[in-house]
Amino acid sequence: MSGNLILLIVIGALTACGVYLLLERVVSKMLLGMILLSNAVNLLILTVGGGPDGKPPILGGSDTSPEGMADPLAQAMVLTAIVITMGLAAFVLALAYRSYMLTTSEDVRNDPEDEQIAATREQEDPEE
Repeated sequence: MSGNLILLIVIGALTACGVYLLLERVVSKMLLGMILLSNAVNLLILTVGGGPDGKPPILGGSDTSPEGMADPLAQAMVLTAIVITMGLAAFVLALAYRSYMLTTSEDVRNDPEDEQIAATREQEDPEE
């Protein structure tokens, strides 16, 4: 029981760090936050998937009782999520490289139109 509690605390810490990094304005920190968040979700899926720790999803032999087996669906979903995360990370790295080559900055700036709309909104109703 304490092993699952420690794992859930680690999942919470990974999620908190991932969300914090996703809210930064630098592309590399956003990428690290996305990877941390996806790892936290993968651990959560495996934890919720149940089954004894360290056991394979399918045991060989004639014993077909499901008590000693882990859920293979959770493990398959995590493997798929890992592949998707790595593809997304490669895509974000390509975008960051292209952005750095064009602007020589890794900072994500606000859209000028959004700033203009926010300034107009502020002039119309300064109390909000």
